[in-house]
Parts: sequence; structure tokens; C-alpha cells
Amino acid sequence: VQLQASGGGLVQAGGSLRLSCAASGRRVSRYAMGWFRQAPGKEREFVAATNWNGDSTYYADDVKGRFTISRDNAKATVYLQMDSLKSEDTAVYYCTADPQIRYEEEDIDYWGQGTQVTVSS
Repeated sequence: VQLQASGGGLVQAGGSLRLSCAASGRRVSRYAMGWFRQAPGKEREFVAATNWNGDSTYYADDVKGRFTISRDNAKATVYLQMDSLKSEDTAVYYCTADPQIRYEEEDIDYWGQGTQVTVSS
């Protein structure tokens, strides 16, 4: 499985960004997919995840209500819509794929290359 993330950039606090992650590989549409992030000087942390068909979604407490994860299996793409962005959302965002929903980075099978999100206050 290969993952290619895009959509990061610089945005003002209160603004929005949408990240995309294009997936390729055998049976990728059957994988749970998600997003992690790593801020400067901090450990990588779980942000959001969705099961294989998008029916179930999971969020970290500090993004709940502001971020929305979705997927389009016909396009083999997962999205992260980020609204009401805060300076503390500044991080490199990584998309992930795994047969199961995972909350810990050491359990994840596949990682994308990361895309930088910078929120200016």
C-alpha cells in the first residue's frame, strides 16, 4: 500500500484546510484509514480514523467537532476537512492505512509521507 498526502499549507487561525490522501495497492479499499500529526518537539499523535467503508469515524478529543474525516473508495482517497483551525493544530500531518482502526503509531502498517499544516495566530 502506498499513500500520498497533499493539501497542507499556511492558514490563519479560524480558517480551514482540506487534506487529501490518495491510496494505491491491493485491497486498499478494505483498509481502515486515518490521520496522525506531529507538532515540533512533540510525539506523533492520533487525529482521526475511519473504517473501510466510512460508516464509522473516530476523533481525538481536541479535534472533535472541528475536523471531519471521510473517504471515497471509488477514488481510493481519504480526506480530512479541518475547520476552525488553531495555532496548536500546526504540525506535519500523516495519513495512515491499516486493516484495523489504530490509535497508537507503533501499530500502524502503512504511512504516507506527511504534509505540513501551519496555522498562524
